[in-house]
Amino acid sequence: MPLYEHVFIARQDLSNTQAEGLIEHFSTVLSDNGGKVVEHEYWGVKTMAYKINKNRKGHYALLKSDAPASAVQEMERLMRLHDDVMRVLTIKVDTHAEGPSVQMQKRDDRDRGDRPEGGFGGGERRERSFGDRPERPAGDRGDRGGFRR
Repeated sequence: MPLYEHVFIARQDLSNTQAEGLIEHFSTVLSDNGGKVVEHEYWGVKTMAYKINKNRKGHYALLKSDAPASAVQEMERLMRLHDDVMRVLTIKVDTHAEGPSVQMQKRDDRDRGDRPEGGFGGGERRERSFGDRPERPAGDRGDRGGFRR
């Protein structure tokens, strides 16, 4: 059977247990239609890049499945009809990656407090002096069209 990864975003006003209940609900939908969920991850509440249905945040979850296309279509149909689910993304993959997803690895790093030396930029900080800047030609003063005000 083909392998899929599904990411969905649920409304922010749900509790964590309700969001995890959605994962279980859609896992049973897949299993009832001949598929199985290989792994699932609850990523928690995250801030979105833009508002969706007047929500700034949402509960993110990942499902890794091994299911026929008909089971995936049924699950997506039910997700789109569900009032608590705002967005769904399903992709077909060749293999499932071993271990936790990148989102969970980020969370682990953040929880442990691992930070690169010198902040997030890495490397050494260097003060900038005006000597680093190339010289401008004499006529180029940066004003528009050469007019002075």
